[in-house]
Amino acid sequence: MPNAILDPTGQAGRSEAGLRLAPRRADLQGATVGLLDNGKQNAALFLKEMGDVLVERYGASKVLMRKKTVFAAPAPPELLEELAGECDVVITGVGDCGSCSASAVADGVAFERRAIPAAVVCSDAFQASADAMAAMHGAPGYRYVTTAHPVAGLSPEQVRERAERAAAEVVSLLLARAERGAA
Repeated sequence: MPNAILDPTGQAGRSEAGLRLAPRRADLQGATVGLLDNGKQNAALFLKEMGDVLVERYGASKVLMRKKTVFAAPAPPELLEELAGECDVVITGVGDCGSCSASAVADGVAFERRAIPAAVVCSDAFQASADAMAAMHGAPGYRYVTTAHPVAGLSPEQVRERAERAAAEVVSLLLARAERGAA
């Protein structure tokens, strides 16, 4: 009997049909925004600042912050289900290294599959790993927001400025601005 060969990419049995994005809202008025902090330095502050911008400028009514226990791994199903059950949209990140960028994209794809619009934020130095994870999860071309690398070493004021600069692009990914696919 031959030995079983395991697929180290995790793609065995996966569909290559691509990702159908969750239905988008017209705006964020009254929305509950989930923030999934991956635990990297400055990720929580970046997401808090992003949440504040979405409440102040875009009319979101509530922000719910949750934290992953392992930044380099996708969020556990129970955490995904909790946020999907309580939030209208979710922002996840900040991918500031290769493994955390990849896992942030995996989380974004998982929310989309749960019919929750997601925006992933990664630093620009790790686009290759983020893109590879998207493809591995059947979502080649999945769009996410990038910010200049690094995020971890920034001062609180610099983090706030980064979040403010990224807010419009995050909102664009969360809302129905134009017909968009995964690409």
